[in-house]
Amino acid sequence: MKVKGWAWTAIGIMLVAGASYVAFELLRPPGLPTGILYGNGHIEGTEVAVSAEVSGQVVESRLEEGRSVTAGDLLVRLDDADLQARLAQAQAQAEALRQTQERLGLELDTWHHHLATVREDLARFRTLRREGTITPRQLNEVEDRFRETEGRVQGLQALQRETGARLEAAVQQVALLGLQLDRTTIEAPVSGTLLSKAIEPGELATPGRVVAVLVDLSRLELKVYIPERDLGKVALGDKARVRVDAFPQRYFDATVSRIDQQAQFTPRDIHLPEERVRMVFGVTLALENPGGVLKPGLPADAWIRWDETTPWPERLTVPQ
Repeated sequence: MKVKGWAWTAIGIMLVAGASYVAFELLRPPGLPTGILYGNGHIEGTEVAVSAEVSGQVVESRLEEGRSVTAGDLLVRLDDADLQARLAQAQAQAEALRQTQERLGLELDTWHHHLATVREDLARFRTLRREGTITPRQLNEVEDRFRETEGRVQGLQALQRETGARLEAAVQQVALLGLQLDRTTIEAPVSGTLLSKAIEPGELATPGRVVAVLVDLSRLELKVYIPERDLGKVALGDKARVRVDAFPQRYFDATVSRIDQQAQFTPRDIHLPEERVRMVFGVTLALENPGGVLKPGLPADAWIRWDETTPWPERLTVPQ
């Protein structure tokens, strides 16, 4: 009995389909253990906006986007000529007031001595007047001299207090100008990468103006999304592993640091299409970044081990 050509074709198709299915099952990577959940997202960093605190023209800039910086590195230097002149003037004024205060102190010591002498004379002349030895006019002259000397001492004391207050203000002004002078050099507040620069040499910086934006590479995060049904499995402190395409053979350690309290529909950039219409919760992973090799914006795969008894597999796979 002869088999028709179309039948052979159908048999061939079935054989190819069967072989393809067998090959698919043999080559398909193993699924994840039950104690591990998968998620994916983009690495994010803590951005730090660096602003000017004083006014000044930019005379030196070391801003270069993408450059790594260490905390304390110079980013921008502002023109400090005006502040230097004002500081010198304030220092001269403070020194002049110090000398004035010293002179007043010496003068006051002298008048205190005069006052003590006149006070003794007044006591003696009052005794003599009671005895009738001197005239009332002589006593009045001593009393007038006592009041004049006492007034002089009080005036010098008031002037000394005023000079002291002016000196304190001058000292505070010197300190303020010194602080402002220090702020003409804008340094990196944290170690990280320079994301953007917002000022060029020759431009005028003003207080509050952002001159650069850094990203703190020591505080990178990865936010992944977990289906609502799996939320109860994940807890703060759970360990995770992260992989990026730039280092396909390397896993980076991470820890669950935050779990969103409100559900949302899965973002469009989620890896699994069937998950996009489901309610999910955002889970934030705090990443360890030895050597600062991870950068913000990199897409990453993450595996969260919610069951501590589950051993990490030798190779972590992305669910298909």
